[in-house]
Amino acid sequence: MGSSIQLSDESVISKIYFIRGKKVMLDRDLAEMYGVETKRLNEQVKRNAKRFPKDFMFQLNTKELENWKSQFATSNSLTKGLRKLPFAFTEQGVAMLSSVLNTDTSIEVNIQIIRIFTKIRDILNANKDALLKIEQLEKKVLKQNHRVSKQEKDIQLIFEALKHLLNPVQALPKDSIGFRKKQT
Repeated sequence: MGSSIQLSDESVISKIYFIRGKKVMLDRDLAEMYGVETKRLNEQVKRNAKRFPKDFMFQLNTKELENWKSQFATSNSLTKGLRKLPFAFTEQGVAMLSSVLNTDTSIEVNIQIIRIFTKIRDILNANKDALLKIEQLEKKVLKQNHRVSKQEKDIQLIFEALKHLLNPVQALPKDSIGFRKKQT
């Protein structure tokens, strides 16, 4: 392998999206990383359709594409050239691409992408317990906040009643009825 392709982990991670509950990469991003045209990548996939079942690859529908555009505030330069709905490849689909795109560049890039998917999975697995505990704490806090706000209202009512008892409203002095003598 003469010339080695180096992609930063961040640049690869920024191309991983969460669509239909799966981490996926779009055909156009993969083609760019592999140094081929999107059309050529998709041609190879179609020629080897048996290698790409639905859990390896799917085509975005119009609504998903619009959500993707709005979610990432994509500019026209990013959507330029989209004549067809893009294909999304799961981790397994990306791994399968290495068997249909057999260039040194695609192999190197594929290895790096698979390593990043593995890192992401490891991070999620390592933090799963912490996330569960955080969710449990959040639920407890929300329940307590609801109780506290009700208790705070009750306590405020009690304090208001106590203030009225301790500081009764003084009645205005009543004028006596009748005549008064003028004092000279």
